[in-house]
Amino acid sequence: MKIYKSDTMMAGERSFLCKRPMIDHDDILPTVRGIIEDVARNGDPAVRSYTQKYDGVARENLAISQVEIADSIKVVSRQFTEAVTLAARNIEVFHRAQLPQSLSVETAPGIVCRREWRTIDRVGLYVPGGSAPLVSTVLMLGIPARLAGCKEIILCTPPLRNGTVAPEILFAANHLGIERIVAVGGVQAIAAMACGTGSIPKVDKIFGPGNRFVAAAKLVIQQPPYNVAIDMLAGPSELLVIADETANPEWVAADLLSQAEHGEDSQVVLVTTSDTIVQRVQSAIDRQRAVLPRNRTIEKALEIGFTLVVNSVHDALEFANLFAPEHLSLAIKDAEPLIPLVRNAGSVFVGSLCSVVFGDYASGTNHTLPTNAAARAMGGISVESFMKPVSFQTVNRLGYSMIAESVVTLAQAEGLDAHANAVRVRRDCND
Repeated sequence: MKIYKSDTMMAGERSFLCKRPMIDHDDILPTVRGIIEDVARNGDPAVRSYTQKYDGVARENLAISQVEIADSIKVVSRQFTEAVTLAARNIEVFHRAQLPQSLSVETAPGIVCRREWRTIDRVGLYVPGGSAPLVSTVLMLGIPARLAGCKEIILCTPPLRNGTVAPEILFAANHLGIERIVAVGGVQAIAAMACGTGSIPKVDKIFGPGNRFVAAAKLVIQQPPYNVAIDMLAGPSELLVIADETANPEWVAADLLSQAEHGEDSQVVLVTTSDTIVQRVQSAIDRQRAVLPRNRTIEKALEIGFTLVVNSVHDALEFANLFAPEHLSLAIKDAEPLIPLVRNAGSVFVGSLCSVVFGDYASGTNHTLPTNAAARAMGGISVESFMKPVSFQTVNRLGYSMIAESVVTLAQAEGLDAHANAVRVRRDCND
C-alpha cells in the first residue's frame, strides 16, 4: 500500500485520493441490452438458453422445487444452521426496530397532512452464487423484505454445475420463509424479474449485488420501457480504517485483508496518526495474506489501496468524511465520543474489537451499503427500502378559507391559470 503523509501533501491531493476507479459499462451494454430485449420478447425459453450458454446448465423447470429445498436441509451442517439462526435473529431484531411510523400534522386550522407507509408489493432479490454462495445476502435482503410485509418475494440465484442451487442459499431462504426461488443468474435473472416470464413474475423493485454485467442490467432496467426500481448500483467493496497508536496491528491488518479479498478492485485504506502502526500493520498484512487462498486477489487490491498518516484523529475523521467509505472502522481509543463527528459512511465499526466482518454477517446491521462515495448522500438497505411513504391531505371549509387565496396567487405567478381555476370553482361549495 502506498504511503502518504498529510504534512507533505499538495493542495487538492486529498481529493485526488478520494477518487474511485471509473466503472465503465459501455463495452458490455450492447450485449446486456440484447439479452434483456430477448428475455422481454421470448420469456422462459430465452432465460433457459442464456442459463445454458453462460452457466452450462440445462434446466427445464427454472423454479426450485420443494424436494430440492428439503434436500438442502439434509446436506448443510448443524453448525451452519445454528450460525444462520443466530445471524438471522440479530438482523431481525435490529431491522424490526426500523419499522417506520405514520404521522399526522395539522399544518393550519382545517388542513391535515398525513404520511403513511405502504409496502412494495413484489420485490426481486438477486443473490450471487457459484463458487461463493452469498448466504449473508439472503439474510440481509430477505429479512427486511419480510418485515416490511412484501406480498411476494422472488429470489434469483445462479445454478451450480449440477443444475441445482447451493444448499446453503436454499437453507437460508427456506429459514426466512421465502418460497419462490429460481435457479437463474446473471443478466437473464435481472431481465426476467424486470420483464416477467412464465416462471418469474415482473417485480416492482430489484435488490442485490452482482458482477459488472448484473450492475449494467440493473442500470438498463431502471429506464423505459422497463421502469423497475433498484436498490443501488454497488461498486467494489470499500474499507477505511482509522487507527491510533493504541490499535492492534494484527486486527487492523485482518480487517483490511477481509475486504481486499472481495476483488482486485476493492478499496482498502488505512488512516493513522502513528508511523509505528504503519509498519506494524504492513508486516501483519504480509504475514497473514501469505496463507490466504485469495492471496493474488488481495495483492492486486492492496496495490490500489493506500495509507495516509495524519496529525490527529480529528484530521483522520475529516478525511474519512471526504472519502465517504462503505465501511469505516474506528480502531482508536475512546472511539464512542467521536461518533458525532462521523458524517459520511455506510456502516461504522466502533472500537478495535468490532471487526468489519461482524457487520458483514451477524451483528444485526445491514451489509448492503453505498459505495463509490455515495455515502455522502445515501445510506444502506433498511426495512424502509422495501416500503414507500405516501402523503395524504384533507381540507375542510375552514382550511379552504385559510389557503385558497395564497394558492391562487402562486398559481397566477407561475402562469398556470387552470391551477388557479381549480381553487376558484370550489369557492361556493358547501361541503
